[in-house]
Amino acid sequence: MMSPSQVSGKPDFTPVIKHVIRKHVKNNQIIGLGSGRAMACLVRELGRINGTKKLRFVVTSLQIEVEAENAGLFILNGPQSEQIDILFDGADQIDANLFMIKGGGGALVREKVLMYSAKKVIILADSSKFVDQFKRSVPIEVIPFARSTVHQSLTRIGAKVELRQSATGYPYFTDNGNIIFDAYFPSIQNPEALEKELTCIPGIVEVGIFTRRADRYYEKSVKGSFRIIAFRKNGKHLISA
Repeated sequence: MMSPSQVSGKPDFTPVIKHVIRKHVKNNQIIGLGSGRAMACLVRELGRINGTKKLRFVVTSLQIEVEAENAGLFILNGPQSEQIDILFDGADQIDANLFMIKGGGGALVREKVLMYSAKKVIILADSSKFVDQFKRSVPIEVIPFARSTVHQSLTRIGAKVELRQSATGYPYFTDNGNIIFDAYFPSIQNPEALEKELTCIPGIVEVGIFTRRADRYYEKSVKGSFRIIAFRKNGKHLISA
């Protein structure tokens, strides 16, 4: 019999989430929480064990903050003097080198801050997110004052640029009060070089190319099983399936 998630066509992350909680969540941790459907499911599962492990949480978006409040989690205002023990997050795309594009939900700045603040990073994504080479737009967070100049700079380097809009048709604003450009590049051959080039453009706060690799990537199949991937010096390494 199919699960409700399979019937609706939405990925069911429950089996992999129960595994990562059992494997990676320890007493008294400070845990970072990214954004997206998998994170919402993770938060609900964490709410069931929170009282026994004395956990504290840092969230990256209002969506997950609301979920965390409803689950009774103790939320910190941001990264503290204590380093984040572990970050759980998703991804919009993951390429063959395990670089990522993130920011489809608009929380790319906070997600990148937490990624570089965490001792360990765990990524949860369904198999459709894993690609050989990036095939989607790059979210770019921009201060509103620099909208025109950043648009011109992106166009000059070959990007087709769209201002992200809300459901009402007005510009979408991030939790930081900035706008987002979705930049379409003909191809992204060198994500590390493009990330550096974009962050040097005045007015760009952060870009959705993530070239710091996670410690573990959990790839969930359509049928609900999952495999665990890590990066080694010789490339992508399958730990278990």
